[in-house]
Amino acid sequence: MAMLRGKPILWFAAPLVLLACAARAQPAPEKLDTLKDVFVKLHSCFKPPPLSQANPIDITVIVSFNRQGAILGHPRITYETEQANDNDRVQYRIAVMEALQRCTPLPFTQALGGAIAGRPFAIPFRTRKRPPKSQERQAWLPPKIL
Repeated sequence: MAMLRGKPILWFAAPLVLLACAARAQPAPEKLDTLKDVFVKLHSCFKPPPLSQANPIDITVIVSFNRQGAILGHPRITYETEQANDNDRVQYRIAVMEALQRCTPLPFTQALGGAIAGRPFAIPFRTRKRPPKSQERQAWLPPKIL
């Protein structure tokens, strides 16, 4: 066994090998390659406020990104549920901005980054439950024959 000033090299090499293996074990951040990937990623970062703080509302934000996935300019809220009160609006605006901060910069592929850089995206965040479709609206449809 090779010696370095009377100590085996093995004692110095073992931690380096472990560090190299640990670095390889961590997966690289997954690159976003489609618009669907962008929306899924942004929605995964969204955490609506608890019901004790705000009633569920729908909110839409318009945001643009640069090639590296960072926010370009200032995001704008363009839609909020009409029945929402001021507290609900503030809580959901905060939640949307926190989601954007958590997710950005987005890991775009080079092709996607070049394609969407500077283009505005309207990203809806839907938290309200939708009423079931009324059967009256579907009355004009012909019945299914099995």
